Amino acid sequence: MTARIHARGRSGRDADTTGDAPAGAALPTRGLRFLLARRRVLLRLTAWSVLETGQTFLIGYGPARALDEGFLRGRAEVGLVWLAVTGLGVLLGAYGTARVYAAVAALVEPLRDRLVERVVTRGVRTGEAGSLSGLTQQVEIARDTFAGLVMVSRSFVFTAAGALAGLITLAPPLLLVVGPPLAVGLALFAATLRPLARRQETFLVADEALAGDLGAVGPGLRDITATGAEADIAAGTGERVDAEARAARALAHWGVLRVASLTIGGQLPIVLLLAAGPWLLSHGVTAGALVGALAYVTQSLLPALRNLIHGLGTSGSRLTVVLRRLVGTDTGAPVLPESRPRPSGAAADHGTPPPALSLASVTFAYGPASAPVVRDLDLTLPPGAHLAVVGPSGAGKSTLTGLVAGLLAPSRGTVRVCGHLVPGPEAAAARVLIPQEAYVFSGTLAENLAYLRPGPVPGEELLAAAEAVGLAPLAERLGGLDARVDPAALSAGERQLIALTRAYLSDAPLALLDEATCHLDPGTEERAERAFAARPGGTLVVVAHRISSARRAGRVLVMDGRSTAYGSHEELMRSSGLYRDLVGSWTPAPARRGSEPALALGDAYRVDAVAGPGLAGDGRHVVAHRPVGQVQAPGDLRDGGSLGREG
Repeated sequence: MTARIHARGRSGRDADTTGDAPAGAALPTRGLRFLLARRRVLLRLTAWSVLETGQTFLIGYGPARALDEGFLRGRAEVGLVWLAVTGLGVLLGAYGTARVYAAVAALVEPLRDRLVERVVTRGVRTGEAGSLSGLTQQVEIARDTFAGLVMVSRSFVFTAAGALAGLITLAPPLLLVVGPPLAVGLALFAATLRPLARRQETFLVADEALAGDLGAVGPGLRDITATGAEADIAAGTGERVDAEARAARALAHWGVLRVASLTIGGQLPIVLLLAAGPWLLSHGVTAGALVGALAYVTQSLLPALRNLIHGLGTSGSRLTVVLRRLVGTDTGAPVLPESRPRPSGAAADHGTPPPALSLASVTFAYGPASAPVVRDLDLTLPPGAHLAVVGPSGAGKSTLTGLVAGLLAPSRGTVRVCGHLVPGPEAAAARVLIPQEAYVFSGTLAENLAYLRPGPVPGEELLAAAEAVGLAPLAERLGGLDARVDPAALSAGERQLIALTRAYLSDAPLALLDEATCHLDPGTEERAERAFAARPGGTLVVVAHRISSARRAGRVLVMDGRSTAYGSHEELMRSSGLYRDLVGSWTPAPARRGSEPALALGDAYRVDAVAGPGLAGDGRHVVAHRPVGQVQAPGDLRDGGSLGREG
């Protein structure tokens, strides 16, 4: 089935709006402002840490003096006094450590409160699906990780200061043995921080992508087997597995350097002290000082360095990733795709907008042994085009919309929306799909209509859209925009009107109506289609179920599974026998006052058209995709959704 199609349309879309820049680059600045605003807490934390440092100093100095001035000289009472002083220092240090935890809590809890406020605000404003996860898990991850980083970083700084001061006090040559490998280990660790953080983030992204893919594939295994798509699904999942494996290997390679830095900075000084022991003793270093130096390294520096490397090296990158997701933009809103996709490629360079929709040699079959439903289809629609797709059942009409929406992947060829490759977040933000089964959720009418918009929508704009699409009488009957909507109490046509208005209000320039008006009377259907066709720069593709829809479209695409025909209604009446047959089989719908009534709800299994998402029979299709292209998993094979069949 080959078609070379180029449609004409109205002028291009208005100038786009650039999305906000991510806040990841501003995280250090924000963190510094956060800490400076809590100077008193930091001073209190420093004071208690200094008290804790006394314990570190005495843990090597006390035993050294106990040996040199007490036990080795036969003065046991002096040695015992120094050990008692060391024990007292440990008690004071323990008290300081307890106070340190209270100061850290005073520093960490405000961060948690600010993150919770931001997540809740974002969830209320945008209805973001990830808000619950952000509130219950990601905020707690950020809180616990931040507290851990504060503890290990503070502990290393003050422990190292106390230990190095003790080494200088005992004998300066000891610092020459311990200091250089410690500095080299710290420098090596600092050099690996940034690349290690990048690879940690890459691994987390790959792991989430694999988990998301498996979450979508698992519930749809029966559909995959029934359509013969096992090879394609296995190949896609295998690519994600390989990507995670590559990220894990890269992370492990940099992890080796982290182990090397710990070995050089924390364990090599022990070997050097033992190896240089005779030389040190011959150059005025006492036996007690040498024992004290070993105590400093083994009991203070090595544990503190180990905690720093493992804590900062792993948890630091984890905290960065989580904060980037929680913080979003400076306004507190999540980072969203651009509200109007920008032109790309050569078209952008010359100021000409790319086609609203382009298909290049697209072929699709539901299984390796199945005949292609779409074969070698080339289609180009400029911004503003109005196309009607017609054909007998099973000809590939809904398959075509599934390919454009990214719900199906072509076996061969490419699909682009506004210049962006499908599937992809930019292409998903540029199109909105309204299938036959309209989704309406419990909530106010305004919430249903503004569901696809990233921010609050003025009531005047909601009312204007309702008037344009034909929803105004229903809105008035329900009690206005603030009225609560009960999906089960609405007819199928009323649900379609709400979904159509929701899509009309979205920022997506390309609207795909897959029999989305089949439950409306002809007059209401005409009004809705004309409203979509009149959107400035908007492009409309309609899978038509009435001849009137094909007559209203500027161009018509006829599909029959083997070949295609393309042209205006008048041209196809002259050139296409199939189109003439389709027109002859269409009969005017009987006039009726309103939409079809809601189906009965007496079905014990709730396989009716008003079942909620996730229940059997609702088709589990996305009605008017969100800009980020979120897709619900396919349902049971018994679902009667528009994408549950080939046509």
